[in-house]
Amino acid sequence: MTCHVPLRGGRFALPLALTLVAVLLAGCSGAADGPEKAGKRDASASTSTSAGTSTDRGGGAGAGPSPEKTFEPDPDRLPKTRAEARDFIDRVIAGPDSFGPGVVKRSPYESDPATWPVLGEDCVWQQRKPAPSVLATLTRSFEVPAEAGKGPVRLAAVVTVHRTRQDATWEMAESIEESMRCPTQQLREGEQIGSMVAGALLGGEATQNSSEDSLTELGEYRSSELGGPHHYFWQQAQTLQFTVAVTGKGAKGRTEREIDELVVQAQGAMLARLESTVEKQS
Repeated sequence: MTCHVPLRGGRFALPLALTLVAVLLAGCSGAADGPEKAGKRDASASTSTSAGTSTDRGGGAGAGPSPEKTFEPDPDRLPKTRAEARDFIDRVIAGPDSFGPGVVKRSPYESDPATWPVLGEDCVWQQRKPAPSVLATLTRSFEVPAEAGKGPVRLAAVVTVHRTRQDATWEMAESIEESMRCPTQQLREGEQIGSMVAGALLGGEATQNSSEDSLTELGEYRSSELGGPHHYFWQQAQTLQFTVAVTGKGAKGRTEREIDELVVQAQGAMLARLESTVEKQS
């Protein structure tokens, strides 16, 4: 289920995302079905197509509010080649410290840059060659290790550099279509997500000024290794030709707030780095 949810909150702020979670649970309950969702979700993808909201992702003019002008990108600092895109990702993508204390690298730590997650007609995620619109993409995997009475928290961060802003907005739009088409999805063997609820905010809506477009999803995660259902939380944002996303998958003894805070912290860190990397220097 997808809802277009305006709310209040500050730039890169934790209260915004946690308020969104509360609004989603209270106002958009009645989720899709099943248990499961994210191969790209362990990495990337999604946006809004709510009733009454324009979904003209062709690069611009829609019926929704425009993002508040908060920074001015320098065209000369935007990546135009694959090498520049890979350098951009290295400077923006989250590391363990982006989530806060206690987070470590998982193995394998980084994805194969020659692959791109694609949701098949059977609602199973597969690794394919990146789309022609993609200059570079990378996923990193992390974990909060298990401790007494608590299972491990599995985390992932992804940055994708498209050739154009229009390409990035289409990635967002296509991802919401995936949510509607496949309410239950298999991430990989033994892992599923489902019972999803989603909320989207365009830039400028309810002081959502951290990106041009933003999507948040929560639901249930099940694993043959970790059991379930456990809390699942995912955020993706699009600015310019870039998308950044963070996934959090819970485990026994872990609270929803704990997972949400880890995701929000890393997402905010990447968005701040993104702006710093491409912002026009005075």
